[in-house]
Amino acid sequence: MKLEKSLLCVGITLALSACGGSGSGSNNSGTDSSGGSDNGNNFAVCSVEDQNQRFFEYMKEDYFWASQLQEDLDPEAFDDVYAVLEELRVPEDTYSYILTEEEYDQLFVSATFFGFGFSMEQTNESQVKFRFVYNDSPADTAGIKRGDELLEIDGVAVSELLANGEFNDALGPNEDGLSRELTWQKPDGTKQTERLSKVEVETNTVMGAQTYELDGQTVGYFTLDSFINRTGDDLNSAFDLFTAEGIDHLVIDVRYNGGGLIRYANQTATQAAGTNVQGKTFLQYRFNEQNSNQNRTVPFSLKNGIEQLDLDRVFVLTTGSSCSSSEIIINSLNPHIDVVTIGEKTCGKPVGQQPEDLCDKVTFAINFETVNSEGEGRYYDGIAPDCSVDDEIVADWGSPEDPLTAAANTYISTGSCPAESASALIKKSAQERSFAKPIHNMKDKRESLQ
Repeated sequence: MKLEKSLLCVGITLALSACGGSGSGSNNSGTDSSGGSDNGNNFAVCSVEDQNQRFFEYMKEDYFWASQLQEDLDPEAFDDVYAVLEELRVPEDTYSYILTEEEYDQLFVSATFFGFGFSMEQTNESQVKFRFVYNDSPADTAGIKRGDELLEIDGVAVSELLANGEFNDALGPNEDGLSRELTWQKPDGTKQTERLSKVEVETNTVMGAQTYELDGQTVGYFTLDSFINRTGDDLNSAFDLFTAEGIDHLVIDVRYNGGGLIRYANQTATQAAGTNVQGKTFLQYRFNEQNSNQNRTVPFSLKNGIEQLDLDRVFVLTTGSSCSSSEIIINSLNPHIDVVTIGEKTCGKPVGQQPEDLCDKVTFAINFETVNSEGEGRYYDGIAPDCSVDDEIVADWGSPEDPLTAAANTYISTGSCPAESASALIKKSAQERSFAKPIHNMKDKRESLQ
């Protein structure tokens, strides 16, 4: 596979990604135009040993922590390039990964998968709730919403399937046409049963875009689930709504957003803050010492954006699954406008990577860090919220019953966080916490979909 520069490398500053999904677009296929080897070693092109050797050489040159790597590596001592990555990974790096061409295409290019069109979370030993539902999917058509509880699969109780370790098998593989009878319950206790068939689902990245009135002012709300190739258009649809309604406040929900293309973090921030940030520094890229010539500063830009707001304050909803480009929105806006974060501490990923082709794989090794216009970054421990509120799946996106949204509404109305950050109202038990399964990267997110 050859990475498409037209999609991913419109100048390096447009292509860099804090969670993977953009990059240099270089082609390391290991063959010249006549089909011979140009890999520079004695191993067969794209053999395990060849991949191991070339990946090590790449890491020695481009890895952000290259200075900490060993001088030599025996490429024949490792079963595959994945094992080489684990050997080279420094303690600070919990983010580098490798995808197959197919995985890369599904995550960052085609943005589709075969399934019912929802994501779930097991909230305790016997309960599973729907996290989100993609537009126009079988689940969406059937009326499933975030906050609904899955009760049965083909007549068998979810609690029984979980107890017997049969839950995942009961949903079946993600194959076109596979069907299951699902029974679910709404937050009001209403139950519904319907047979759903898996189809190719397109993953919209903006969910729940809406406006609502609060104390005589108009609030705009949307959930931004990821930053991939279609995100620019999805953002435009949301901001078309917000500018048409003339909103006074904006709530950006990135509670499950594991990151992606930085250019869409830039678009989000610029469309929100408009004239308050245009012409100013969005972020600075910093590479390792031997690649410091690649360091550069990127201004705020609408990118694919059309409409913009000129807000001097935004609210951002976060959890431990808010990573990378999601955190960049917060860090980059902070020096210029008031950013009120509500929810849980973010995951802590102030570094990023450019994808690199390696035979039938695409490697995502960390090779830069990002800092804002004030040089602030390195939030490896996460960004702490201004209002600490535990996430809980109890209602649909933007609902006043959702604890994070409710806290944002309280702040808009009163100018401060809810009393004790509303902890008495939304506090999870220790047991519930032990069963929640947060998503920390794009590959894990893909594997959680049905």
